Amino acid sequence: MILAIDTSASLCAAGVYDGEVELGRAVLDLGKGHAEHLMAVIDEALSAAKITYRDLNAIAVSVGPGSFTGVRVGVSTARGLALALKIQAIGVSNLEAAGAEARNAHPGRAVLSAFTSGRGDIQAALYDPFGNIVYDPAVIDLGQAVRLATDNDALVVGSAAVSILAENSKLQSAGAAVTADIATYARLAMRPGRSQARPVPLYLREPDAKPQASFVLPRAGR
Repeated sequence: MILAIDTSASLCAAGVYDGEVELGRAVLDLGKGHAEHLMAVIDEALSAAKITYRDLNAIAVSVGPGSFTGVRVGVSTARGLALALKIQAIGVSNLEAAGAEARNAHPGRAVLSAFTSGRGDIQAALYDPFGNIVYDPAVIDLGQAVRLATDNDALVVGSAAVSILAENSKLQSAGAAVTADIATYARLAMRPGRSQARPVPLYLREPDAKPQASFVLPRAGR
């Protein structure tokens, strides 16, 4: 019995799964405010599944890349619940989840998972037709993304797909969503051999917000 949560993008989503069977889910399209709503969304999913926290065996969580605040909220909640319930928390990246959905829809194809960031660059990873990582998650520019997809005859999935296909119309898109369905995170987390390490946020670039130094007073004695 696994609870999956995703707060890495605009959605605040939770789903409960008994193996491959979905027992309940709850999803809010918030944009912001995940911290204020996540526990209520989890409670709604558990209620729909007719189970309690004590029935859970594991928790899957999206670790990003995505919203810095959203990812931090999801990962910290998953780790806190796992600690309290004495169960495992399992991290799954958005890039991996989006790639898995694309492969399920188009078997036998390599996939470039690519998401736009707030600075005009692209956060991407390339997977072979079997889901093995070929190009590790990294921040790249549009030209690099186009070359990766073209050289590997890869499907392109994620919010950067429109920009990439505009540069090479021969490429194919597998969708432009900003995150995968919550069921995909649960399914990937349940795969045999998944890492037992505690989930940590996957931050590929520095946050946009920076501390303001202009109002900082000098220390005494300087």
